[in-house]
Amino acid sequence: MVLATAVMAVVSAVAKQPVTVLLFAAVLAMISSISVNEPDLRRSRVTTALMLVPAAAAITAGALLSRHHIPADVVFVVVMMLAVYVRRFGARGFALGMAGFNAYFFTQYLQATPAQLPWLLLAACVGVGSTLLLRGVLFVERPGRTLVHQLRAFDARVHDLVGAVTELVTGGTPELDARLRNVQRRQTRLNDTALAVSVTADRPGSELPGGGTGADVPGHVLDVELAAERLAVASVRMVMADKSLADDASRMLLDGLHGLLAATASGTPTAMVTALLDCAERSVAPIVGETKGHGDRVQRVAFAVTRLAWALRAPLVPEQPVAPAAATGPDLDTGDVTDDRTAAPAASSGLRLTTRQAIQVGVATSLAIVVGELVSPSRWYWAVITAFLVFAGTSSRGDVLTRGWGRILGTIGGVLAGVGLAALVSGSQLTALILLFVCIFLGIYLVQVSPALLAFWISVVLALLYGLIGQFSVALLVLRIEETAVGAALGIIAAYVVLPKRSREAFGEALDDLVNAVDDVLSTSVDRIVGRQPTTPSVELARNLHDALATLRARAAPLDSPLPWRRQRSSYHRTLQMLTGVEHYARSLVRLSDEIRAPDWMTVCPAAERVRGNLDGLRNALLRRDGGEIRSAEDVIDAAESDAAHHPEPPRSGLLTVSRVLRRTDQAVVALADDLRAGNRAPAPDPTSAPEPTGSTR
Repeated sequence: MVLATAVMAVVSAVAKQPVTVLLFAAVLAMISSISVNEPDLRRSRVTTALMLVPAAAAITAGALLSRHHIPADVVFVVVMMLAVYVRRFGARGFALGMAGFNAYFFTQYLQATPAQLPWLLLAACVGVGSTLLLRGVLFVERPGRTLVHQLRAFDARVHDLVGAVTELVTGGTPELDARLRNVQRRQTRLNDTALAVSVTADRPGSELPGGGTGADVPGHVLDVELAAERLAVASVRMVMADKSLADDASRMLLDGLHGLLAATASGTPTAMVTALLDCAERSVAPIVGETKGHGDRVQRVAFAVTRLAWALRAPLVPEQPVAPAAATGPDLDTGDVTDDRTAAPAASSGLRLTTRQAIQVGVATSLAIVVGELVSPSRWYWAVITAFLVFAGTSSRGDVLTRGWGRILGTIGGVLAGVGLAALVSGSQLTALILLFVCIFLGIYLVQVSPALLAFWISVVLALLYGLIGQFSVALLVLRIEETAVGAALGIIAAYVVLPKRSREAFGEALDDLVNAVDDVLSTSVDRIVGRQPTTPSVELARNLHDALATLRARAAPLDSPLPWRRQRSSYHRTLQMLTGVEHYARSLVRLSDEIRAPDWMTVCPAAERVRGNLDGLRNALLRRDGGEIRSAEDVIDAAESDAAHHPEPPRSGLLTVSRVLRRTDQAVVALADDLRAGNRAPAPDPTSAPEPTGSTR
């Protein structure tokens, strides 16, 4: 933005052009930077360059129609519908759509004229060119360097999770529910970071210092991730059992956890890490070695401490310090980087999500233009932007409702903060300019936490901006709240009335995807163990599984809303917990399939087939479909386990572990199905009720 603004400032001074062209360059630089989210450098460069095409078309149309009010509004609606529709083509479609939308919008906002058209096109070239030069050449992302950053972030997430587990086991304040939520939150963040590491590791050029390659990373990361998850699950089960620990057992467990904490702390030298991990193992060794006295749950935690210590013994990154990596992929007030999963075709019949939302956006923004101009003929665009952006990254009407409310609340908070901040810096242009860039940075950076935070900081930016140009007034900022509320309300109404996608339907589609991903893992992993050669790499299986679970969590969020009129939210929450456990077992199986080969262990095949059949039956039960008998797979798993016990060592212990993973998966599926049947007999049936997950295996 600074480079584009500087170049066009010189051009504007020489050609005596208004500030409009300067702002255009800054806006296109920002949009082309934050909207392009391609993982491959070459594709990123091509997508950035291609943004000039829709931007130029939109600028031309907007400038030529600027004096024709009604045709300009009609074309604006068409542009917004197309910007949503092209999201079906993935990250590139999203970027090109945002380029067209923002370019057209700013021609209307800045009241561009046909005489300015050549200069506006030049400004677009400068803006996009600045991004292409800086992001694509000078400050290009290096996969190897990024991988180092992400591995250190992963280590920090492991440390955070161990810290939350230590706090959970220690007891005291905060309350138990808060400590349990903290463990779950840290575990989810660990999963997300592990996925980011695996994606980067697969990119060309992801080499580690010291000669390692990205191919060495996913197995290590998955092993540590599962070991850390196992520690969290075992500790939660032990605490929930509500049994008092003997003083010596408590001391040994806490010593082991503190050893892990110290070993995973940032900056701990490698030689000391090894010593600390040894200390952690020795601390829990008496519990691990006992056959009685401490109870199964306590011993499972001790096993988990030992397992994580083993997994952490092979660091992939050298000790030199590195600077923190910048966050990527934000959504902005003028654009919203969506997750590719939300733009994928719907699993069920009917219109694609992008087609459905394009029609909804057309209706919502058309109404927003009319109502927004009734509220304020000069500030109607705030209503239109809000009506457009409430659909970004959403998949159902519940998502739209959540995003709409968040945007309204963020705007109100931002207006209040902006009024105070503008009053404090009144009369100091330099201070106001510095704060302006700080607020833009915070808005872009924090949007990944919540879109409401983006609305907050953009509202602060507007207050400072109006103060700089001498148009600041409290009434103007109140009008911002009114127009935002109008746009959000119309977006929500369109989502609920025009081709509505119910939150439960979206949840069902995501559930389908998750079950399919688990099914792929079960079949492919067993094929690999018995010596067949599947075409899908194990890392890709784990990634698909993680993506499917993340989508399911996002789709369940509106159903778990704490609003008092939402019923059955705890049922969806428990179902999600149970399916999270199934996903955990499936990823454990992926890891095992990389290490174990037993071509003659064919008794595992019918066991896996029965578990897959039960999983499909559970899906039908959850979605109230016909078919899918659910019968416990205990008998066929027993047969596979008995066969595994007669194998030599190795791979006997690995085969027994595979049997236990299959057993736990089946137990979770059957338990959830039993709960569904019990719920259907109850007075108030709940189609998604489920007990707590059974957690991890040893």
